[in-house]
Amino acid sequence: MSSLLITGGRVIDPANRFDAVADVLVENGKISALGADAALKAPTNIERFDAKGLVVCPGLIDIHAHLREPGQSSKETIATGSASAARGGLTSVICMPNTSPAIDNAGTVALIREKAAREASVNIFVAGAITNNIAGEELAPIGSLKKAGVIAITDDGHCIQNNELMRRALEYARMFDLVVMDHCQDYSMVSDGVIHEGYWSAALGLRGWPALGEELIVERNIRLAELTGTHIHCQHLSSARSVDLIREAKKKGIRISGEACPHHFTLTDTTIAGSEKFWKEDGKGLIETTGELPQWPVYDTNFKMNPPLRTAADRAALIEGLADGTIEIISSDHAPHCDYEKEVEFDYAPFGITGFESELPLSLMQLYHTKKLTLSALIEKFTSAPARLLKMDKGTLNKGADGDITIFDPEKRWVFKADETVSKSKNTPFNNWPMRGKAVATIVAGKIVWNEAGSMVVSNINAAITV
Repeated sequence: MSSLLITGGRVIDPANRFDAVADVLVENGKISALGADAALKAPTNIERFDAKGLVVCPGLIDIHAHLREPGQSSKETIATGSASAARGGLTSVICMPNTSPAIDNAGTVALIREKAAREASVNIFVAGAITNNIAGEELAPIGSLKKAGVIAITDDGHCIQNNELMRRALEYARMFDLVVMDHCQDYSMVSDGVIHEGYWSAALGLRGWPALGEELIVERNIRLAELTGTHIHCQHLSSARSVDLIREAKKKGIRISGEACPHHFTLTDTTIAGSEKFWKEDGKGLIETTGELPQWPVYDTNFKMNPPLRTAADRAALIEGLADGTIEIISSDHAPHCDYEKEVEFDYAPFGITGFESELPLSLMQLYHTKKLTLSALIEKFTSAPARLLKMDKGTLNKGADGDITIFDPEKRWVFKADETVSKSKNTPFNNWPMRGKAVATIVAGKIVWNEAGSMVVSNINAAITV
């Protein structure tokens, strides 16, 4: 645990509706004071961080990420993934259970938590599987997983197709006060699709993936949430109709929620046709640039993700849903893959992109700098909203809260370079993109674990989770 005085920054804490230039004092890893008396209470020899001209907020939380351990360490590890998260301004990350073996038992949960305590530079929380081996056939031991310390359950990467099994999972989850997060995908409808079903799937000769494949499961989840009373959180929404369904269900008081990823509210399926088509037909106004726009070829597999990029209308609906509060949370769906896996024909490449280091600047550009959201409203989607959903003791600068803090410059202009990221994998569609806004320091339990002026520090911060 460390102590730190942060001075002169614009402090924004959405949970307390606080937005003012102020000092923040962290002592022994906890928030000790906020405001005019913070500097007065600080010991004379305390470490200081001058945040003048910067935004200081509760540590950002990403509730949807793939750290690939155990079993897939050629793509990412807890050490490299958490280092990348820290560079992106994230202080807490929830890792998904589609590892090898899957996180479907207490032993695997313990393995991850112990490894995180030794190697992670940010807080690592664990989501357990809904079904054994995330195969969708029989329930995992949900009670044992909760006792072992999981914060939610999900078969992310897979979707339970058996509605009766999903109902029973929800009933068990409610008994143990766990949120169920669902990857919404009707396999019979999606089949072997690789790109959004529409004009570009036909023009490029790629198998189509209809938006209905997502919408059917979103609607099912709404009905099951209403029946069981269990909260269902729909992951990485991509369809305009999905947003409408959740909006109407929330008006009825049904316990349903959703998240959006920056790639889905920044890009469209036109990207698969190459940069020339995208910038000509869809790209106007997406970024501010003073130089050449980034280029990529037709069929670039770095734009292949699950669910797929959809139309400009779907993108606009996601932004509207974020603006009006229908979509409460932003997450990355950080999904690293080795270069050789992506360097194949589009049909055979795996789905997924990295996202830790680009999600904050993309969100600032698409939502704050376009005046769709205030800075406080945007920060809420990374802090108090995910903390509230998963009942985490995070996402606030309350006195006595964990000293997890993100400091960022919302105006900083820079160019994102895939080779400069610290993730073990480089499968990002945003290579060479001009960005506006960047995390400049990440603080976990009062310790600076990332500082743009210095280098990444990976050390034991006792990141094991208390539930």
